[in-house]
Amino acid sequence: MESEQLRSSSQRWMSAALAAFAEGPESYDFAVHHAGVAAEHLLKAYLAGIHPALIVDGRHFDSLLHATGLGSHAAPLTKVKTIGLAEAHERVLKLLPRKISIDKKALEPLADARNGVAHSAIHDATQAESVFTICLRLADPILNELKVDPVSYWGPYQVLHDKLVDEQVRQERVAAEALLVKARSLFEQRFGHMPPRERDVVLATITSKPMIMMSREAPKRCPACGAQGWVAGEVNVQGIPGHEGAYLIPYGFHCAACDLEVDSKLLPHLGDLDEDILLSDDPYDYLGDEPPVDEDIYRGR
Repeated sequence: MESEQLRSSSQRWMSAALAAFAEGPESYDFAVHHAGVAAEHLLKAYLAGIHPALIVDGRHFDSLLHATGLGSHAAPLTKVKTIGLAEAHERVLKLLPRKISIDKKALEPLADARNGVAHSAIHDATQAESVFTICLRLADPILNELKVDPVSYWGPYQVLHDKLVDEQVRQERVAAEALLVKARSLFEQRFGHMPPRERDVVLATITSKPMIMMSREAPKRCPACGAQGWVAGEVNVQGIPGHEGAYLIPYGFHCAACDLEVDSKLLPHLGDLDEDILLSDDPYDYLGDEPPVDEDIYRGR
């Protein structure tokens, strides 16, 4: 359960994944499976570097004993139960909300592909490149947090990594621009014939409430039509000195005026839609605890 051991394992699995991907479609099943394992080990390497208890199943007492240095009272280390890819990602995302661009929804194709190959020998070869690139983009910020030299991690496949990531970013930018063009056209059809004052009254009415019925929303100007839209996201309590508070971490956007809908994958390509929003909410409403007496206690990473 040591961070360095997990990091080294991640690198070996990733090298095997990249080698399989380079062989072509006939080896894409190995590529997505090995990449999924590599991502899981890298996420756990970050968590274990903070404390080994962060990667074990909290319901399994023997595993907690090993993680806290009391393994002599527990079953053999080989019996330790750790969390899986999805939960490891969820924990890291909570600790590094501003740095991980792959959210829970975006991770699903990678987790599904890895599990499909591992348990059923099933995978969609047409989605392999996209799934594989999700893993690469997830790994990059973790390597930075672990202070691992990317060149040493990606090795001879650095160029392949760069090309895959650059191509996916390019495709996302094209998709984001297409959404804007479509939304602007619809807005013009709906409101282009109206006098400015009448249009403002109508827009104020239809955009006054959020259309995405999620856990939390915040208003944001639409990048397509300029009307008020709504960003949906998850609330994360952050204790960065000088910036303490409850923040909305965006994962979606909707504008009722032009029907622009943006998911987490395209948010970064549309202005400031992906930027965290400081809420007026009391952060302790989300912590479910009383404010600490010593402010130094309430300081995260």
